[in-house]
Amino acid sequence: MAHVCPWWGGYFIDNPIRRLLHNPEKIVGPYIQPGMTVMDVGCGMGMFSIAMAKMVGEQGRVIAVDLQQQMVDVLLRRAEKAGVGDCIRVHQCERDRLGVDAQVDFALAFMMVHEVPDQQRLLSEILGCLKPAGKLLVAEPRLHVSGKAFARTLALAAAAGLRTIEEPRVTWCRAVILERA
Repeated sequence: MAHVCPWWGGYFIDNPIRRLLHNPEKIVGPYIQPGMTVMDVGCGMGMFSIAMAKMVGEQGRVIAVDLQQQMVDVLLRRAEKAGVGDCIRVHQCERDRLGVDAQVDFALAFMMVHEVPDQQRLLSEILGCLKPAGKLLVAEPRLHVSGKAFARTLALAAAAGLRTIEEPRVTWCRAVILERA
């Protein structure tokens, strides 16, 4: 797991200052409605998952996916404390396989695609989870992922069957909204 953020690093990543810079309501709020099913790929300790659970409400569902069981465990505790544990379903994926069998209206891959060895497979699996009008937001850190590397990710997304429809502004990130080509 050389490319994966250590699970304990989540405590440094998910903090009040980061929430000011990467406010989940501002970043994903325009794409999420009550009652939707959404997926947070690489959910970590739940900064976006918990916010999305509040957005989808009691009739919606969040599928929170992470490779590390410790991340998922912390997310579940935080979700219960926030009162949204009932609408979050967690899924521990494998290193080379997402393994989610669900259809979602919206998916988020926030600062994690660059950590995946087979990005095209990941993007293809996410595409397989998207409903016909579903959207995927991919955001990668500018300081860690070069413009050239992000362009390669977008080329792999296109090869997987996704096309860019929007380039939202996300602080310190390169970001796109993708949908089925």
